[in-house]
Amino acid sequence: MLKHSFDFPLGYRNVWRKIAAIAVFAAFFGHFLPARAQQATLHVAAAADLTPVLPVLANEYKKETGVEIIPSFGSSATLTQQLRNGAPFDLFLSADSSHPLELAAAQLTTKDPVPYARGTLVLWARKDSPAQPLSLATLSSANLTKLAIANPAHAPYGLAAKQFLDHEHLYETVAPKLVTAENIAQTAQYAESGNAQAGLISLTTASTEHFRSLGSYILIPESTHAPLLQAGVVMRSSKNSVAAEAFLKWLTSAATQARLKQFGLESVTQ
Repeated sequence: MLKHSFDFPLGYRNVWRKIAAIAVFAAFFGHFLPARAQQATLHVAAAADLTPVLPVLANEYKKETGVEIIPSFGSSATLTQQLRNGAPFDLFLSADSSHPLELAAAQLTTKDPVPYARGTLVLWARKDSPAQPLSLATLSSANLTKLAIANPAHAPYGLAAKQFLDHEHLYETVAPKLVTAENIAQTAQYAESGNAQAGLISLTTASTEHFRSLGSYILIPESTHAPLLQAGVVMRSSKNSVAAEAFLKWLTSAATQARLKQFGLESVTQ
């Protein structure tokens, strides 16, 4: 049998030795790289009030870091139950603090909840709605026959809406008019579509260009309900906890906090 022998010059041998050494180094030390360097995708369970906000911030974060944020929106209570049942999310951004605290108490998170924003409740109606012109007196007006709110048992903004109505001694008056949605995003859809003549919704939605062009809103006094202090937690089951911690840190950074107002949120660092 004819055998071939290949004998590379010394220079080429050194090159191949270096390539092999680099490959071994990469294979060995790759195990110690941060999660964000190894896995560029984060799955985030996010409260529905962040529907107009998180995609914008996620796009900016991806440009800065290469990390992709994939959000799934829902009511905070529904997402909490999914997380309790083992849903594969890396990070939970709630519309309140109580649901993240619940997960932390069950030892399902890496750390205690981190506040990242304060939300604002508003009364919104289409410009052609019989509820116009809007004022707090609108709620007791005979012109208002359907008012959309989020389910108080599932959504923090819905709970805030009920607390506000109770505070103003209006709940019994408006109870027959209530159209209850699963979450705050769906509440806005009811008011936008005309299925309700007005809605108690989040400022994050009401302040978007679309909703400002379609209708108007008034702020609900914060003193009439519990603060909407929104907090986030990294899930203990996450395989990308380092990357999730980094994104939460970015959300609470001075630069990001300074921009929250443009999205209808208030900074927690003020």
